[in-house]
Amino acid sequence: MTDPRDVADGDAAELVEQLRDLAGADPAEVRQVVSEVLAALDRAAGGTLREHLPETIRAGLDAASPVSRG
Repeated sequence: MTDPRDVADGDAAELVEQLRDLAGADPAEVRQVVSEVLAALDRAAGGTLREHLPETIRAGLDAASPVSRG
């Protein structure tokens, strides 16, 4: 039986590779793409995704696309 953690690690590695292909080899472009994707997911989740992310990533989301909480 396959360990779910192994599957998750494989999925994460595949996602990283896809992001590299999408954004190119430039790390700044990759960070921008990831920030935009996370910001879109956060908006879709009504702003609740950011609560589960580390502070450094939340700061990037705020810079990329602030979510109105009003």
